[in-house]
Amino acid sequence: MEKENILGTEKIGKLLRKFAIPCVISMLVNSIYNMVDQIFIGWGVGYLGNGATNIIFPINIICLAFALMLGDGTSAYLSLKLGEKKKDEASRGVVSGILASIVISVIFFVTIITCLPLLINIFGCTDSLRPYALEYGYALAIGLPFMMIGTTLNSVIRADGSPKYSMISMVSGAILNIILDPIFIFILKWGVKGAAIATAISQILTFILNICYVKKFKSIQINKKDLKIDIKAVLKVASLGISSFITQMSFVIVMAVENNLLNKLGTASKYGSDIPITVLGIVLKINQILNSIIIGIAVGSQPIIGYNYGAGNAERVKSTLKRVLGISIIVSTVAFILFQSIPGKLISIFGSGNEKYIEFACLAFRRYLLLVICNGIQIPSGIFFQAIGKAQKSAVLSLSRQIIFLVPAMLILGNIFGIEGILFSGPVADGLSFIIAGTLIISEVRKLGKSDIQSQSLIDDTSTDNILLEKAVITVSREYGSGGRYIARLVADKLGIKFYDKDFIKRLAEETGLSEEYIEENEQKRKTLDSLEKDSITGLSGKDTIFIKESELIQRIAQEESCVIVGRCADFILKENKNATKVFIYNSEKGKIERATKFYKMNKENAQKEIKKIDKQRANHYKYYTGRDWKNYSNYDICINSDTFGVEGSADMICDLLKAKINKNKQQTHKLNT
Repeated sequence: MEKENILGTEKIGKLLRKFAIPCVISMLVNSIYNMVDQIFIGWGVGYLGNGATNIIFPINIICLAFALMLGDGTSAYLSLKLGEKKKDEASRGVVSGILASIVISVIFFVTIITCLPLLINIFGCTDSLRPYALEYGYALAIGLPFMMIGTTLNSVIRADGSPKYSMISMVSGAILNIILDPIFIFILKWGVKGAAIATAISQILTFILNICYVKKFKSIQINKKDLKIDIKAVLKVASLGISSFITQMSFVIVMAVENNLLNKLGTASKYGSDIPITVLGIVLKINQILNSIIIGIAVGSQPIIGYNYGAGNAERVKSTLKRVLGISIIVSTVAFILFQSIPGKLISIFGSGNEKYIEFACLAFRRYLLLVICNGIQIPSGIFFQAIGKAQKSAVLSLSRQIIFLVPAMLILGNIFGIEGILFSGPVADGLSFIIAGTLIISEVRKLGKSDIQSQSLIDDTSTDNILLEKAVITVSREYGSGGRYIARLVADKLGIKFYDKDFIKRLAEETGLSEEYIEENEQKRKTLDSLEKDSITGLSGKDTIFIKESELIQRIAQEESCVIVGRCADFILKENKNATKVFIYNSEKGKIERATKFYKMNKENAQKEIKKIDKQRANHYKYYTGRDWKNYSNYDICINSDTFGVEGSADMICDLLKAKINKNKQQTHKLNT
């Protein structure tokens, strides 16, 4: 029995301060990093310089998307392999992730240097902004490879148990950028190129600090033999980090559409194109300060909500959510007051402009951010669903404002009302996404504590009068409706060894503090959108955490006793265990349907759908965690069609083959000894 987890016992306020404050700081550092250049450029160059940075910004975000995909994916891969006690694979995965980041960063560098004029056209550059954008973009490209590799390493360093080091390297780069910007812009008179060079040097500093950490990894040791790219590991890393990639790329899509519309519609307005592109970019970055605080608070609550939801402690989940929403609404309300009351002063932080510039800035703050208070509900709601393992709902909320509502609203309202239609698309998207978030969160809170999960596992009531002369572990993978679970239980009965299915869940619940219902709901099944479900601190989802804990328990049980283990990728987890015999049970579709209608009381149509759904989820789960195909019979020692031999005959066959294997091993051992 593990020591009681503080996430389930400590005061929620204290836990929130512990987890949320570092997250808020990290998020703010990232946001300020993006704003510093614009502040100094605004005063040293003018608003056209700021407009140029907004044209280049999507290119930077694309690079960041790939860096985060590899970084977050590598950190999750590291955690998963360490959970499986496979340090060598963990090392190879980390090296492959880092090397892939290096290769991709070089490709992006070459692409940007050779294709920058084309790229800035894609992101809505005007003739007036073009010289500034090219000057800023070419200089910034120098630092992009260092930014990408440094960002990838940042995530891995956090997963290695050194979040403070990761934060220090980020903050060091941000501070250096703040110091160098005024020197290069005002003293050396380098203009936008100076701001870009300052950013590049700062990124190089973060890169150097993170590279120095590679020799200090706590959980793994990197050897020379690991210094090569494992394509299979890279693909796995990419799949683990896909949620971070999608989040960033959705922002790129919004900026591309927005800049092009502002360019097109601005020419027909009294403001022209340059002012709207510049101003709205600044408004979004100021709003990102607000979002950074809210995201930091919500992300800090993830481990608290996730643990207590898994443990079935509904009251602590509700209490944590209530605090997070309360704080977030206060923050968004303060921001709303500032945006509505002093927009002129806020835009003046980024330098001066003419009357039209100030006029449009005031319109942008007051109209585009009219319903910014809704962010206090919408953002935490998406992260809440991520924390409790509801990936589909989290994905809907994460993408609803940006892609589902904002882009269509800009296209429709822009074509009807011109440049002002773009400004009104903001509150339309905020309002609609708020309605969805509010509806989903209220519905989910009402369900908390009212579990509707019914265990489909039978009681593990086998005898333990072991008739085997040697230790043996039988893993049984099975298609749904094949009778595989019952066959496995008969094998355990006949051999007098322990049968693990429901008892496995009970034991795992005792060791982790998670509820049996939560484990049963989240193990052995994987849906399409589950890759979007990640804890922003650990890089793991609830399913990932359960798999890690299950792997540890399976390995320990296999060392302790002879037993039969059903499912849970046990054949893969014990692939190096010489005492393990891997079995796969399958049968015809007709046989599955007959069994489902007879034993599970389904009608034929529902049985067909359920069989396909569950087998697909099992196959996805197996592929995701093992990298192998579930129905590839080369993974197993014995594959049996239960239609041909029946459940009794199949169980007898497994027992006979196991005894034959044990006798063969004894004979080989005897020959070696003599």
